[in-house]
Amino acid sequence: MITISKLNKAFGDHQAVSDLSVSIKPGEVLGLIGQNGAGKTTTFRMILNFIEADSGSITWDGQPLTEKERHKIGFLPEERGLYQKESIEDQVLYLAELHGMNKADAKEALTDWMNKLQVVGKASDLVQTLSKGNAQKIQMILALIFKPDFIILDEPFSGLDPVNAGLFMDTIKELKEQGAMIIFSSHNMDNVTEISDQLVMLKQGRTVLQGPVQEIRESFGRIRLYVEAPDFSAVDYSAMDGVNRVEKQGAGYLLYLDNENAGKAIFDQVTANGYIPAFSQQPPTLAEIFKTEVASHG
Repeated sequence: MITISKLNKAFGDHQAVSDLSVSIKPGEVLGLIGQNGAGKTTTFRMILNFIEADSGSITWDGQPLTEKERHKIGFLPEERGLYQKESIEDQVLYLAELHGMNKADAKEALTDWMNKLQVVGKASDLVQTLSKGNAQKIQMILALIFKPDFIILDEPFSGLDPVNAGLFMDTIKELKEQGAMIIFSSHNMDNVTEISDQLVMLKQGRTVLQGPVQEIRESFGRIRLYVEAPDFSAVDYSAMDGVNRVEKQGAGYLLYLDNENAGKAIFDQVTANGYIPAFSQQPPTLAEIFKTEVASHG
């Protein structure tokens, strides 16, 4: 288990990370979210010892992180850093050997990973011939080929189309099932919701939300209500007690409630004449919570 306890880092007068405490167990995915400059990348750099924390601790199974443990960390940096004039194979095999793999096993693993992530091209191709998406896949392979126990992914979905983002999502889920400890950052809240067991949201270095994703969502109440009822208009919904805002969405309307208890009375009204195609009362999405928290925390 990775345990981060009361971690702090300042750059001059700017407090980049303030009193961060969180743990990641084997087979668990932690989503780290926040605006640009919130402290996510600084946190990753402290874990990797690229920069030194001002105070606090980072331990692996209760022991301080040493270079031996850091050798077991797979890292995908936000700033992608491949050598453009070298081949895919040369770069991947070099790094794999640095992490203790023999060349034959690394070569076989590279072939498997290129197939798995649907990389367009050959292992002998120069990196400069790759598209941005395929280069990002090679960077992901570099982070994972040596089967790390702990994986840090800084904005892994950035710039990927939905198909390739889906490949990365499936990969992260598989690694989780295999027992890896994973921490990642992303601005795509749908991805964070789908694959995270735990969530930490930072704002200006401070932790403003922390816990299991669904528990965080439920803590805001089931104030998001989607309804398809052909006999009711936006005006009708707006006039109902407890409705704060109404938005047209697809074939129906999205109602934002002052209180989740208003849902029952609305249900009784829209179903008074029988069947309606849709009625779904949910907590706010993570994206909506993110916007609320950004606006409410100074």
